[in-house]
Amino acid sequence: MLASIIASGLALGAVYALIGITYNVMFAASRVMSFTAGQLGMLGGVFGALFVGRLGVPGPVGLVLTLAACAAVGVLTEIIAVRPVLASLEKHLYVLSTLAAALLIQQLTAIEWSTEPQPFPRLLGLGSGILDEKFWLPVLACAAVIGGLEWMYRRTLVGRAFIAIAEDNFAARALGLPERRLRMASFALAGAVAGLAGFSSGQLLLAFFANGAMLNFYGFVPVALGGLGNNRGAVLGGLALGLFQQAANFTVGGVFASVLVFTVFIVVLLAAPQGLFGAPAVRRV
Repeated sequence: MLASIIASGLALGAVYALIGITYNVMFAASRVMSFTAGQLGMLGGVFGALFVGRLGVPGPVGLVLTLAACAAVGVLTEIIAVRPVLASLEKHLYVLSTLAAALLIQQLTAIEWSTEPQPFPRLLGLGSGILDEKFWLPVLACAAVIGGLEWMYRRTLVGRAFIAIAEDNFAARALGLPERRLRMASFALAGAVAGLAGFSSGQLLLAFFANGAMLNFYGFVPVALGGLGNNRGAVLGGLALGLFQQAANFTVGGVFASVLVFTVFIVVLLAAPQGLFGAPAVRRV
């Protein structure tokens, strides 16, 4: 039983961590918490099942098509739900605009795809039991994303531009950085990260339109636990959440597991409002 808890907990935790990273990537360039992150993850599973399962596209090609489709939806989110709000005086309206976009994505998926969970094809056909690919593919995807982002932020001009926009939006614009294009690129990147989360966990979560709301809630917890904007903290928070949730499912089960998860979450935030790995923002003046 312990091995099953660890395997499923790490897999789910990696998915939550990837959705948390999606929140962080979108927030870094726009200062907007876009509540479409979970829906983008859900679309990763749906597009993957469509391309690989129904259309018979090879797995690697299906992955590329899925990431491209989710990146495109991410850009549309920025154009439709974020950009108009940033141009208005009341910037906190993004809560309503992104929630509306999330509901629209979810309902369109239910209409065009299915209201029932659909199977996701096996991608590699490797492993069985607790070593089945459905458990280690999300973990591998999470490791690849965090490594790729660290490399991009440290080694590339685009990554440094993202950091500059995240640190001080006004100063970056004064230096001539193309804020709008960088914001669109960040939403495309976030869409691809969420799409990879959904694609890699398709065999675990299936292709189901209701996964969007679930991933929105549980994907936000690692952001709060790890500290907003802290991708490493999101990974640690996501893995801890996944392990704790699965342990609670095996011990108390049902709705009590969710109650226990969010009770602990509230207690942690009361003790450390900035998150376990976050720190209060400090600005030089």
